Amino acid sequence: MRLVDLLHRWTGGLIGLLLAVLGLSGAVLAHKDAWIGVPGVRDAQAQDTAALAAAAERLLADPETRPRSIVFATRDFGLDTLSYSDGGGGYARQDGTVVARWADKWERPEAWLFDLHHHLLSGDTGEIAAGVAGLAGLGFVVTGLILWWPLRRSFEFRAWPKRMARFPILRHHRDWGALLSPILAVSLITGTIMIFRPVADLVLGPGAAAEVTAAFKPPPPHKAALADAPDWAGMIATARELYPDAEVRILSLPRGDAGYVSLRMRQPREWLPNGRTTLWFAADTGELAHVRDALKLAPRAQAYNALYPVHAAKVGGLPYRLVITLCGLALGAFGTLTVWTFWFTRRTPKRRLAPA
Repeated sequence: MRLVDLLHRWTGGLIGLLLAVLGLSGAVLAHKDAWIGVPGVRDAQAQDTAALAAAAERLLADPETRPRSIVFATRDFGLDTLSYSDGGGGYARQDGTVVARWADKWERPEAWLFDLHHHLLSGDTGEIAAGVAGLAGLGFVVTGLILWWPLRRSFEFRAWPKRMARFPILRHHRDWGALLSPILAVSLITGTIMIFRPVADLVLGPGAAAEVTAAFKPPPPHKAALADAPDWAGMIATARELYPDAEVRILSLPRGDAGYVSLRMRQPREWLPNGRTTLWFAADTGELAHVRDALKLAPRAQAYNALYPVHAAKVGGLPYRLVITLCGLALGAFGTLTVWTFWFTRRTPKRRLAPA
């Protein structure tokens, strides 16, 4: 037990602030759609083929200014989101009118917050560091429960430590950590699997990572250039014929030598906000070349698709979103207070009795 306590305290003192950053940024991002203030953000969602095609034609008409992908508006967010090949982005109303444009993430708070949460503002290196922090966080949940169990009868429910001293902070940390351990474990393990796919083997069973990778493998390259005037309406109409109840979510232009225009859709039974049902159209002719039905993927691939909506509170409505928010705020408090007590407060020395 002494070794577990030592490992728990030292690891927390070293990476507590990193977990705090991930928790607090995640809590803010869970409510992103509510605090973005751009004209048209509360417009009603338009999903008819003519409106989607007209927006695509207007946004993609000029090769010099066209985005590489369009994420169409949702029921809760009334703007189309644009991504550009230079790393910039933008928002457009559903008629194709661009209302916001940024060249890099620092010009939009939601853009740099997303990068902070996913990559710690450090690209692939930061993403790996976030994944390692997630694994360490899972270790904290396990070792924290081991340390709490012998003291479980002294559990006390307090929203904040009784006073800002070492022992009350540690007691508050211990009790709230045990109380929130299930949702902390869910949040940490879903985030870690999305970064380190092999971790899926521990949760979904041996071979899950390879099965997921195979299920999401793109079709072979077509090696065709994008037509001068692609038939966006025809592509969307074809997708609607195959999946009449699905939402059209993302339209992406060809990248590299792929030679396909891809159209992602979300069927009613899919949890992913943008779905994983994908249709690939030949970039030069607009003919349908490949189809991937997300509901016909292998069971473990479908389970993998559920990780992001569970992690980001994209299912369960407001109640679950509040639970995830509480989880993020708690992680922020645990991380900052742990670092403070570990490095900046001293243990109270035990009083020794004088010899008789």
